[in-house]
Amino acid sequence: MRTPTAFPTGRALISVAAVSAALLATAATSVAVAQEPPTQAAAPALSGQTEAAPGTLAERLIVGYKSGAAEASSNRAAEADATAKGKETGESVDFQRRLGTGAALVGLGDAKSTTEVADVIAEFRSDPQVSYVVPDRLNTPQADPNDTEYGKQWDLFESAAGMNVPAAWPTSTGSGVTVAVIDTGYVTHSDLAANIVAGYDFITDTAVSVDGDGRDSNPADPGDYYAANECGSGIPASNSSWHGTHVAGTIAAATNNGKGIAGIAYGAKISPLRVLGKCGGYDSDIIDAITWASGGSVSGVPANGNVAKVINMSLGGDGACTSATQTAITAAVNRGTTVVVAAGNDNDNVANHSPGNCANVISVAATNRAGAKASYSNYGSAVDISAPGGQTSTGTANGIYSTLNSGTKTPSTESYAYYQGTSMATPHIAGLVALMKSANSSLTPAQIESAIKTNARALPGSCSGGCGAGLADAAKTVQAVSTSGGGTTTGTTFSSSTAVAVPDAGSAVESSIAVNGRSGNAPSALQVGVDISHTFRGDLVLDLVAPDGSTYRLKAASTSDSADDVKATYTVDASSETANGTWKLRVQDTAAQDTGTLNSWKLTF
Repeated sequence: MRTPTAFPTGRALISVAAVSAALLATAATSVAVAQEPPTQAAAPALSGQTEAAPGTLAERLIVGYKSGAAEASSNRAAEADATAKGKETGESVDFQRRLGTGAALVGLGDAKSTTEVADVIAEFRSDPQVSYVVPDRLNTPQADPNDTEYGKQWDLFESAAGMNVPAAWPTSTGSGVTVAVIDTGYVTHSDLAANIVAGYDFITDTAVSVDGDGRDSNPADPGDYYAANECGSGIPASNSSWHGTHVAGTIAAATNNGKGIAGIAYGAKISPLRVLGKCGGYDSDIIDAITWASGGSVSGVPANGNVAKVINMSLGGDGACTSATQTAITAAVNRGTTVVVAAGNDNDNVANHSPGNCANVISVAATNRAGAKASYSNYGSAVDISAPGGQTSTGTANGIYSTLNSGTKTPSTESYAYYQGTSMATPHIAGLVALMKSANSSLTPAQIESAIKTNARALPGSCSGGCGAGLADAAKTVQAVSTSGGGTTTGTTFSSSTAVAVPDAGSAVESSIAVNGRSGNAPSALQVGVDISHTFRGDLVLDLVAPDGSTYRLKAASTSDSADDVKATYTVDASSETANGTWKLRVQDTAAQDTGTLNSWKLTF
């Protein structure tokens, strides 16, 4: 128990709304604008705390002292404080200069890892005279790609219902990753050509292939047009779709080339695999394409020199997922390839449509420009995630703009066009997977799916029936899985943003996070990020509770720590714990006169 004199009776309380506003303000700028902000910004993932830029370890910190502290005005005092904190952490910490805001710029000497930098940050944050401490971040010029049609790609950048793709590009562009597009093949397009690698034509039935032969190494799309009733009684005629080329452009169109559109993973390569022709395509051909794309062997087909770590299947049919198709998908996933499929365009439960209802896939529903479920999109509990698929019924420009061809039957001149469908939503996720694999090549398909879901945001619009975890957020997801500059993997982040009240001098409260998709044990440097509002943080005791009930003390109570709030990341050696399961953060207020709120917390593996 602390004495009543530890609390000035006129002490102002900061509302949750005020904290949120402060956090938003912090996120909008990288420069400290006040010597003593009303609250310290919430700690981002560990890599964000310790990096000057994605993948680059911070070399300096900006430290703001409270106005009454000697270090706030005396360079000698700030230098002494830096030296003392360096001794505490075993690092060479030195005061470098005073900023115009009054903050101190502190050098980190020879700190070479995120753990070492995090230790110094934690030492400053534990000092009640320190108002804030942040890395001296590197800023770079930001500009839209110079692709002439980029402005039409609302699905990438619009704040309302876009997928927040441009903010992911400083971390990853998909370099080193091949995406297999199992579709109608590829029709030559100069905005894609640089990113096309060898594929294969898997169509065996010449009536479907249209190109006059069976399987061969040429996946060129000759056109999939058909006459009325040719594909079934009552089915009207259709021009060639060039569907595979449209899908491929969304994933990996050349970018910053002064023409056309920007691809989501423009550093990745596309391997076109042709399985759809006139009137569609057969399961048998699709199964072989899945197998070959992922590095498996197919009789009569040469070994694949461009094994894909991502498969995009913007295709589907009615009925259950057959054992034959499921076997191929499961084998591909076991080889380390992530399979992304369209949920379907029937405004029906995806449970009735394959391969969107298969296991071990990422099943994608489509959203419109308002961020609601597109009217045609399938839905249901088997949907994993939503992505922009467009809806042209509300205006052509509300569709998804990508590479195409102007030919109505056979190839003519290259072009661009707006399409809509879960076929268009699926390559958004396939492109995101390519960004993730490029940022962290060790990710498994299960980890990829989990990270996409965990880092999704709530749909801005409505969805009835189930649209998965929400709208995918490319930047947040890529940052969560990216490899840090210190050479350690930050891995997948699991989080809880459900606020929990912390009662004054009361019983401990808990918040749970379900971890899944991991293999083996938790890491020896598990990161636990905590955001708690409380006007005397010394009252609080924090424990991490593992799935088996083991507890790890994160923070003890301290009668001398009178600062506001707990906004920090703790490192826990949890290598003896199974990663998957329900983890809990336990918080207890051990003294009277203050209440608080656990705003959010997260685990980064």
